[in-house]
Amino acid sequence: MKKLLFLSLSTAILSINLYSQKDWSEISKNSYSIIKNNNGLTLGYNPQSGVKILTVDGLAFKDLNKNNVLDTYEDWRLNVNERAKNLASLMSVEQIAGLMLYSRHQSVPASETGRFLGTYRGKKFSESGAKVSDLSDQQMDFLTNDNLRHVLITSVQSPTDAAIWNNNIQSLSERIGLGIPVNNSSDPRHGANKNAEYNAGSGGTISQWPEELGLSATFDPAVTELFGKIAAEEYRSLGITTALSPQIDLATEPRWNRFIGTFGEDPKLATDMARAYVDGFQSSVNSIESYNGWGIKSVNAMVKHWPGGGPEEGGRDAHFAYGKFAVYPGNNFDMHLKTFVDGAFKLNGKTKSASAVMPYYTISFDQDKKYGENVGNGFSKFIVKDLLRDKYNYDGVLCTDWLITADEGDKPDVFAGKSWGVEKLSVAERHYKVLMAGVDQFGGNNDAKPVIEAYKMGVKEFGETFMRQRFEQSAVRLLLNIFRVGLFENPYLDIEETNATIGKPEFMKAGYQAQLKSIVLLKNKNNILPLPLKKTVYIPKRITPASINFFGMPVPEIVEYPVNLDLIKKYYNVTDKPSEADFAFIFMKSPVSAGYSSRDRQEGGNGYLPISLQLKDYKATTAREHSIAAGDPVVDPTITDRSYLNKVSKSNSYPDLNTIIETKKAMKGKPVIALINVSNPMVFSEFEKEVDAIVCDFGVQIEAQMDIISGKVEPSGLLPLQMPINMETVEKQFEDVPRDMIPYTDSLNNTYDFGFGLNWKGKINDWRTAKYINK
Repeated sequence: MKKLLFLSLSTAILSINLYSQKDWSEISKNSYSIIKNNNGLTLGYNPQSGVKILTVDGLAFKDLNKNNVLDTYEDWRLNVNERAKNLASLMSVEQIAGLMLYSRHQSVPASETGRFLGTYRGKKFSESGAKVSDLSDQQMDFLTNDNLRHVLITSVQSPTDAAIWNNNIQSLSERIGLGIPVNNSSDPRHGANKNAEYNAGSGGTISQWPEELGLSATFDPAVTELFGKIAAEEYRSLGITTALSPQIDLATEPRWNRFIGTFGEDPKLATDMARAYVDGFQSSVNSIESYNGWGIKSVNAMVKHWPGGGPEEGGRDAHFAYGKFAVYPGNNFDMHLKTFVDGAFKLNGKTKSASAVMPYYTISFDQDKKYGENVGNGFSKFIVKDLLRDKYNYDGVLCTDWLITADEGDKPDVFAGKSWGVEKLSVAERHYKVLMAGVDQFGGNNDAKPVIEAYKMGVKEFGETFMRQRFEQSAVRLLLNIFRVGLFENPYLDIEETNATIGKPEFMKAGYQAQLKSIVLLKNKNNILPLPLKKTVYIPKRITPASINFFGMPVPEIVEYPVNLDLIKKYYNVTDKPSEADFAFIFMKSPVSAGYSSRDRQEGGNGYLPISLQLKDYKATTAREHSIAAGDPVVDPTITDRSYLNKVSKSNSYPDLNTIIETKKAMKGKPVIALINVSNPMVFSEFEKEVDAIVCDFGVQIEAQMDIISGKVEPSGLLPLQMPINMETVEKQFEDVPRDMIPYTDSLNNTYDFGFGLNWKGKINDWRTAKYINK
């Protein structure tokens, strides 16, 4: 009895001593609590999740797996590498399989129509009574049953909703399994177009910047690094910890429809921009030693697309079977790796290298000389293991592009799975091939079953020990990207901090300044620009012809004013009568076309058409007689040549030429200014002489254009691409070679080559042109 009394007394004294030694405090928030370790990291958890707080050496730790023991992965004092290895060893095969999944696109709230719809308690959101920030049925299912922990977010209704949704999804993941937090991600969402899917997701308050090509037009990597830092802070305030960007493909093929999302075609400029972008996103204001230089403001950068998706044959894109081949007629494969190995993998900051890489859909045609495979890059052992993993020693996360393991559509132009080169394999066999190539994660797959099936295939071929090690290898890489951004310590968001951070005035100002710096003045006849304020302008309506959108859906013809006239009226008077105007503005977009026609195929052709960069109808009289690559064993096995020689295509901007001619005639000699939203190189010879000034942008607000036009700001942007003299030079250039076109020389004897741009004094020559052009 005395012994029991002594033990009880000792326990009580020990408890009192432990409590007195406790060196942390807890603050209760709405749905979670914050614990501040006076000599350590800050923790966040939901007290309702079942997670308890352990006190060790006076410090607080989260017992994420609820076993009343401080496991290695729960000890924030240890290096993240050690913690990731420990956690991977504790995970079941099913849990690792879930970690290898990357969700399909998720909006908040879930869409009621279209490709990415979701439900709430079995009903559409509008009929369910659910809150915007509630998790959808599908989200709860893939988190709970498939162990998925990587989520791609698209639109959200507001920053507040984004923060609450984040806290809800983190709370659910904290309650189940080993308490692994969710790594939310986003495609680029800082563009100037507020109607775009991701920008709308910010609630209209996120800072606005030019597109990637516009950042390159500044020719200043410091601008791009600043963007990365600001974007990362706004991402973290939305609960986003991985950026599915930057797109660092060298855009050596001028017809490729993803040109606008790249840093352009010049290897040196694009490499410097890639490094600056990733440094900006991954560096944190206060880096943490145990996080290996990362911090709670860091955002993982997933650079894409290895080994470069730019050299698409004929400019067709690999989202579709008709564009599955990247070709190298200039034998220039290695140059396309430069933005990765010399840029994103050689950072100036403490994080040292981009945390993740996404291979592109394309088949890098005939580049695998070791195994002789022509398969999509995500399936290629040569492209991934031999090249990226072994030769360049990259040990970060590799994630496939979305839906490469799914079945393709029933026609080459149907948007569906992109299993290029392995079309005849089963879904599980494709997963297995991806794993054996050295890839860690499956983009756009919410379902763990084929991953588990692939594991069993590996066990059958190599044994349980080998396959378990292979799974843990990927698990460690994936967990590292969650650990070193601090999610295991605190994945929760303070709503007030979110709203105070998103769209800070200084962030908005920085984005706007970058927009101004990206605008390129190409022509200024008789120094017509700048134009005095409060003069009168005529703006004709723009005709956008009926077309097929990116997903293959028909879009009707649209006739409308190309800009919000109320914004123009802040600078100038607006009239719909040319006779009353002092000058005219014609708003245009780069011409581009699809490159494939189902109708042509149905009528007995091969379906392939030229992609036009001119306004007039284009007949490809100088195209290749035979394509370099062809073939689809499932959808269209009879087509062995994708040549479009002597075929005709019509660009989606062809009405603009008539608008220019009619406006020029109606203005009777008064100035006509073309304002062109550039997404690709384009042919200027058709209309340059008809206009007095040409201003190019790469995704900016109307106000930025008007600040340049009116002279409030002097133009300083430079062309990050060549503008071809004609389509013949486009056909003769090699898809894999940069700056190999004959550029257009205008009526004022200015050549629209890479690095050209005007200011009010004339052609720009400064430190940027000295570094990147006259090198």
